[in-house]
Amino acid sequence: MSFSFFRKAPKFWEKRGPTSLLLWPLSWLYGLVLRVRKLIQDIGLVKQKPASVPVIIVGNIRVGGTGKTPIVIALAERLQQLGWNPGIISRGYGSSAQSVPLQVNSHSDPMLVGDEPVLIAKRTHDQFPIWVFPKRQKSIQSLLKHSPNVNVIISDDGLQHSGLARWPAREGGRDIEFVVRDGRGEGNRFLLPAGPLREPATRERDATLLTGRTKAGAHKVGAQDEYFLGRRAFSLESRLGNAYQLINPSHQQTLAQIADSYLPNKITAVAALGNPQSFFDDLLKQGIAGKSIPLPDHATYTSEFFSKINAQCILITEKDAVKCANISDERIWVVPMSLSLSDSLADWLQSILQRPNPYRYTL
Repeated sequence: MSFSFFRKAPKFWEKRGPTSLLLWPLSWLYGLVLRVRKLIQDIGLVKQKPASVPVIIVGNIRVGGTGKTPIVIALAERLQQLGWNPGIISRGYGSSAQSVPLQVNSHSDPMLVGDEPVLIAKRTHDQFPIWVFPKRQKSIQSLLKHSPNVNVIISDDGLQHSGLARWPAREGGRDIEFVVRDGRGEGNRFLLPAGPLREPATRERDATLLTGRTKAGAHKVGAQDEYFLGRRAFSLESRLGNAYQLINPSHQQTLAQIADSYLPNKITAVAALGNPQSFFDDLLKQGIAGKSIPLPDHATYTSEFFSKINAQCILITEKDAVKCANISDERIWVVPMSLSLSDSLADWLQSILQRPNPYRYTL
């Protein structure tokens, strides 16, 4: 069941009210479909062939972005430091219709393979093989065929992809399911379309990755988050780097320099993310207060769009920048964001991935 028409999260998803209660019967039907699908999987009516290497799924139960892509980048880089050879697969959201898996590099067309895979390739300087296709098993097959040295695969999203067979670490396997949770939490905790959830908030997972901050400025677990208690969780620290000019990436300046160089009403921040407010909030923490233009996730850009913005400095994310290759506007500056993984997370990952292959005893 697809609800892709919700390109931008409606306000009623955040708090229960008349609209969400009116839509609740549809959410109940959606939940019924989920339960039937899980039953089919549990009783083994559909045979799935597991991958020959461990799979790490970085996903979310909330519709829209919660900051998965920077996590995929951080995981790949950290695993490489630990001696692993990671590969990455993605659905390639926003990509054109594909009939076969496609390999992505930093020069790929984001309109063909999706903006996030291209961003990953650019940020990692094509260090890791990246393949995109809606059917992730086929992406895995293509990746391992072309890069047989890969010994762990990171899936950008895919928790709800029933065709991606895995044996989660909590069951003694090597495959790991991460649920990424940002400062918005689960909103009104209803399933689609009455709420923002693709699955119930009580969904099993190996660990939760906390990427956002609550309005109070820190992660907190309240009465409404009781499901979260007792689960393994890791907080990820993010930071914004020096901004670089879109038309001349070698030209850089710090965010403090930008804040000192322009009046607030001459700065405009633009973001097409699942949660664009997170980008604007991060800029504000760095002393940059200006106008902001939130756009639906995966939105495309044109020169005309930017020319209509009355500003001396326009700040965009790296995800947006990959779609602006043909735009020559000296006012546009790209603000990179990176995440750091704790040693405790890295050590836990290593301990899981080094387990014996559980499929040897079941196939």
